[in-house]
Amino acid sequence: MNMPRSASGQGAVVLLSGGLDSATTLAIARAEGFACYCLSIDYGQRHRAELSAATAVAEALGASGHRCLRLSLDDLGGSALTDASIAVPVAGVAPGIPVTYVPARNTIMLSLALAWAEVLGSSDIFVGVNAVDYSGYPDCRPEYVEAFESLANLATKAAVEGARLRLHAPLIHLGKAQIIQRGVELGVDFGLTVSCYQADEHGHACGSCDSCRLRRAGFVAAGVADPTRYRV
Repeated sequence: MNMPRSASGQGAVVLLSGGLDSATTLAIARAEGFACYCLSIDYGQRHRAELSAATAVAEALGASGHRCLRLSLDDLGGSALTDASIAVPVAGVAPGIPVTYVPARNTIMLSLALAWAEVLGSSDIFVGVNAVDYSGYPDCRPEYVEAFESLANLATKAAVEGARLRLHAPLIHLGKAQIIQRGVELGVDFGLTVSCYQADEHGHACGSCDSCRLRRAGFVAAGVADPTRYRV
């Protein structure tokens, strides 16, 4: 099954969480002329409101398709995002890898994106990982992105037959303020996005977790009004 192409003849799979970074990544892919097929993952995260946000963002930014796959990483636990017995840190961003790291999450998600890209006949995947203003996750580093792209080009029928896959991480070297500014330039409505690690069912943010702190600081540094809906 081949996907419909954009005017430039290109189609891409975009991992879309519903947060600020992935929304900007989708906008960048669209601006580069890709017909975007968005993939969201319901992995048992406590902040499932981000999935509704992903649907809204995909529609607002004119995605050519959007699917949400259900996994059960909460059956494994090991993270404050998938195990309710582990508290989400609210004391400020600290050095080291935090308990909000979900074991192998990006590897699992990129593998699913790779599978869908191969089925659709796409040679391009976009992911919104960032190595500047981030929480210390090992699967957000440039060397990880390079390694996964190498793996993908060893592991798929399409690549072996000559359709080399490209893994795009357009935010990898940008700070949060730069990401916000780029998103504003491309018409992203950040009011649709949810970044909070413990957002309520309506998407209201706590304002205290690492993700909320990084997001808020980014809007301040960018000189852009923060549209985040906080709990009162």
